[in-house]
Amino acid sequence: MIKFDKRIVQRIRVPLGFIFAIVFLIFARPTLPTLAIGSAVVCVGVLIRAWASGHIRKAKTLAVSGPYGYTRNPLYLGSLILGLGFTVAAGVWWLAILFCILFLGIYLPVMRVEIGDMRRIFGEEFDEYEKNVPLLIPRITVWRNTGEKFDFQLYSQYREYRAAIGAAVVVAILAAKAYFLT
Repeated sequence: MIKFDKRIVQRIRVPLGFIFAIVFLIFARPTLPTLAIGSAVVCVGVLIRAWASGHIRKAKTLAVSGPYGYTRNPLYLGSLILGLGFTVAAGVWWLAILFCILFLGIYLPVMRVEIGDMRRIFGEEFDEYEKNVPLLIPRITVWRNTGEKFDFQLYSQYREYRAAIGAAVVVAILAAKAYFLT
């Protein structure tokens, strides 16, 4: 029996994202209304990712401040919202369905692998966190207010600004495509 390496999905998620981006840009048919609404949603996704990156110290301390008090995976939530914003901007309904299938197919297994990693690194502290904070869809109220503030150095260290730059480039391409399609 062939054993499936759960970490392979972690390794291929970025290349798959680029492949989807190419397909997405080829088939996108943006209009001014879809571009405006989708761009607003994209901004929300970028801001969530930025907020999350300023609160995580990877594998050093368990992140529970900022957005991590609402969801265990705010970076992935931000990516989900970003992707949904792009599909709205694209104006093609089946791209949204394809995106959701790819997102769930890639990120649910990644999150499961990461749960094991977090449990191994942080033990009982993670167990308590896992019991109180949902995997992806945020809770309404913060789990624990730590008072810890956003750290711009972490945002810079993780180069999260690249998500904003990438989003701006995609929106610009979609705007150009909308202009030339009309």
